[in-house]
Amino acid sequence: MMAKAEIRMMDTIDIEEVMDVEKRCFSTPWTRDAFWQELTKNQFAYYFVAVHKHKVIGYCGLWVVVENANITNIAVDPEFRQQGVGENLLQSAMEMSRTLGAERLSLEVRVSNHPAQAMYKKYGFEPGGIRKRYYTDNQEDALVMWVKL
Repeated sequence: MMAKAEIRMMDTIDIEEVMDVEKRCFSTPWTRDAFWQELTKNQFAYYFVAVHKHKVIGYCGLWVVVENANITNIAVDPEFRQQGVGENLLQSAMEMSRTLGAERLSLEVRVSNHPAQAMYKKYGFEPGGIRKRYYTDNQEDALVMWVKL
């Protein structure tokens, strides 16, 4: 069953629901303040939410600095995974990156997160290196992936 989710730009009023998703997805979630700062102070940040039946079920953060774009985070509520929500968020980030003139888009993903890596590869992302002990919760390495837009 595919969840029909609307993708739109995130607003500060979405932070509470984004925090719910964040806590369900990550053992070391970002803080409310981190999202607030991204939305109100970071001129390079663009955040999207996936909304299903008036509830935020996923989000994606993107930084675009001149020709380089980076996905800061992408998360989908565990109840709604494998339903195309993550792909829709990724497509929105890729489209925004192109619109803003970025030539490359990169991201970091846990080396153990094979489902996410498979999704990124489907959209042309290629492995570009390893960031050792990137994740603070368990010191897991991150695989850097990138795609030419």
